[in-house]
Amino acid sequence: MSEASEPPEPPKPAEPTEPANPTEASTPRGPLPRLLEAVLGVGVDPELRATLQHIVDTAAELTDARHASLEATAPGQGGDVSDGGPTEFHTAEPPSAGQAALSPPTHLDVPVRVRDDTYGILRLTGKRDGGDFTDEDEQLVRVLATQAGIAIGNARLHETARQRERWIEGAAAVTTALLTGETAADALMTVAERARMLADASAGVILQPTDDGGMEIVTASTPDDPAGLVGTTIEPGSAVLEQLLGGEPVFVDDSATDPRMTTQVRHRFGPSMLLPLQAGGRLIGTLALPRRRGDRPYTSVEQLLATQFASQAALALVLADAQQRRERLAVFEDRDRIARDLHDLVVQRLFATGMMLESTQRRTADEEQDPEVHAMLGRAVEELRSTVQEVRTTIFALQQPPADAPTTFRGKVLRETAGAAAALGFQPSVQFTGPVDARLPAPVATRLLTALRAALAAATHRTGTTRVTVSIDATTTLPDGRPGVRLTVFDDGEGEATAEAEADNEPATGTGTGTTVAWQSPLRTHP
Repeated sequence: MSEASEPPEPPKPAEPTEPANPTEASTPRGPLPRLLEAVLGVGVDPELRATLQHIVDTAAELTDARHASLEATAPGQGGDVSDGGPTEFHTAEPPSAGQAALSPPTHLDVPVRVRDDTYGILRLTGKRDGGDFTDEDEQLVRVLATQAGIAIGNARLHETARQRERWIEGAAAVTTALLTGETAADALMTVAERARMLADASAGVILQPTDDGGMEIVTASTPDDPAGLVGTTIEPGSAVLEQLLGGEPVFVDDSATDPRMTTQVRHRFGPSMLLPLQAGGRLIGTLALPRRRGDRPYTSVEQLLATQFASQAALALVLADAQQRRERLAVFEDRDRIARDLHDLVVQRLFATGMMLESTQRRTADEEQDPEVHAMLGRAVEELRSTVQEVRTTIFALQQPPADAPTTFRGKVLRETAGAAAALGFQPSVQFTGPVDARLPAPVATRLLTALRAALAAATHRTGTTRVTVSIDATTTLPDGRPGVRLTVFDDGEGEATAEAEADNEPATGTGTGTTVAWQSPLRTHP
């Protein structure tokens, strides 16, 4: 009988080994893993405020502090994050007054540096166990403070890049808008409004030199009523005026208290930038971007970007003005050419035709021909004379420089129909009867233009409109016998016939072939 095999010996328990680092073995989530987690979490959230709040909370957790805070010593300097950057962060449990009275808490202050500048202080107050902060606590907080500085620096770079992008896009948009043919006043408003939005300013105003050596606000863009700004002047002798007229930028911390600011509206504003609009040695004016009192000051990055924007806007204004001058010159040349062609070709041929008809009329009279033929020739001669007169009037009008805005009633009517043509896709037909410019008083002309504008708007909203005719008769007689003026607008579109609720309006009539809107008024508005 064989011997039974001996049972194997049970395995010996492993002998305990000393941890290489006592701190790592203290708890499964000791200070170092939590510190690593905090460091790795920096920059995960794109919002800087959330990142800094996370660092403050982690500092309190790692050091067992009752309260932790991050306070910026000089917010808004050096191109901080949007709106001046974060200024102060706290943990959810600030120290109570009773605790501070019973046992004065200990403090641990660690500076947060962004490159070579001190951004603020990461401060821990009072250990929960009542003890003092240790060297290990200080080392942990210094690591967190370093990460906070890196996060702030990266956020500054990111926000600066975004600001540059916004200002560059704004300058490009202004240049595009100015080169599309805006008037001078509209061009200045475009610059002022775009700059106000980019700078987050309370107002965007443009000042231009006056004849007496001062400067005057000629354009203002503001969410409030700009009436109190336009017309405000900087009188000659002002301390800031010499810099502005010399094309130098001026930066003001508080317009209300700065002795250089002398305008009557200065008390409404705080931080402000006054930037020259200058290109090619030519000073167009000054772009001012004031903020309200108490608002954050402009950073050095904002000042630089706004100054560059003003330079580009000034160049765009000069280019737009030159382009408009070239276009006006081309128009003048075309008008002169058309006037010469009308005079040399049309008028001379009409005049020659009239002379031939007059000669024929005299022969028919001498030969005692049919009196009807004689009368017809006479009417033809009169029509030619009238046509020659109208063509000469057109030639005279072509030789006059066109104004930026029409001043005659005829011109205003044609401007309204031209505006409707953009929506209709074709030019409405316009017919005047009688001396409308001479007979219509200003109040009647204004009311007629309002009725015309409403009728044209209604025509553009009807479907299938292919024809619009406008007729203005200044020789009409009203039912009560008074002389008056009558406006008739017809369109062939499909839709419900509507008319503005005005006493002088007749109800709009609609048929299967179109809609007619009629309006009339006496020429004298008062007895």
